[in-house]
Amino acid sequence: MTSFEPAKPGTKLAGFSVIAEIGRGAASVVYLVQDPKSKQIYALKQVQKHGPKDQRFLDQAESEYQVSVKVKHPVIRKMHDIIKSRALLQVKELFLVMEYVDGVAIDKHPPKSIEQALAIFSQVARGLAAMHRAGYVHADMKPNNVVVCDNGDIKIIDLGQACPLGAVKERIQGTPDYIAPEQVHRREITERTDVYNLGATLYWVLTGKNIPTAIPKSDSLVSSLDDNLIERPRPIREVAPQVPEQLADLVMQCVEVNPANRPQSMEVVADKLDFMLAKLRAEKQRLKAGSGVAMQALAREGHTTFGANGADAGSTQ
Repeated sequence: MTSFEPAKPGTKLAGFSVIAEIGRGAASVVYLVQDPKSKQIYALKQVQKHGPKDQRFLDQAESEYQVSVKVKHPVIRKMHDIIKSRALLQVKELFLVMEYVDGVAIDKHPPKSIEQALAIFSQVARGLAAMHRAGYVHADMKPNNVVVCDNGDIKIIDLGQACPLGAVKERIQGTPDYIAPEQVHRREITERTDVYNLGATLYWVLTGKNIPTAIPKSDSLVSSLDDNLIERPRPIREVAPQVPEQLADLVMQCVEVNPANRPQSMEVVADKLDFMLAKLRAEKQRLKAGSGVAMQALAREGHTTFGANGADAGSTQ
């Protein structure tokens, strides 16, 4: 793991004034910075190469930049610039000048109701669909890569695992609780890979539980490439009965082991989420002036308040 000496507030880094450190990974550190000239606030990711094994982190950061500038959508975090520092003609350090996303990821603060979950993930699906139209797969959709901003905007962050549609990666990349079987088995990655990752994320949001994936909980890798041996997740409504049947069915379709059995595109997923959200809001308006009994029925249909783990606050897990 690369070790960084933190830049102190007030110091200059890549021409920017450091305000604070706001994030840190195995091979990077992210700072809140300000451009001294424009006074604009950015997030600045610093990646350093200390040895040959660190080259992949530089390559990943450069790929993240290249993908971001080709995908134009308000839900996808913007990259403004890439700054490279060379020594002996080799890049030893680079900086990504990124849009500062002022908010909290949903792994820390999950949606509190079905309506909120639909509102968030319909936007996420639209952002991913834009990536697919540009020829890329995010390939690492998970709760901590979805941020709800203080102003209500939704942002997809961290394009470090993104790759061209149809890519076959040299090594397994992804997050165990959300990774698609084709990622584990190093098969072709397509838009339906993102459909699976999104479905696994929604399953966690709605139930507070992770689905079983092709990577077991132990440290050992899978011993078989047979998709039939992958454990299927429990039906959502067995775990969280308050989830509307239509939404539960969609999520279970998204996490089908065989990509051919998943929704054919992220646009299809987005359309279905939009339809469910519009239907829920229309019903809410219709019953708003209704009786207390009607409002209780509405809550059962999707306005139940979630607990901290994503499940119904009134249920037991």
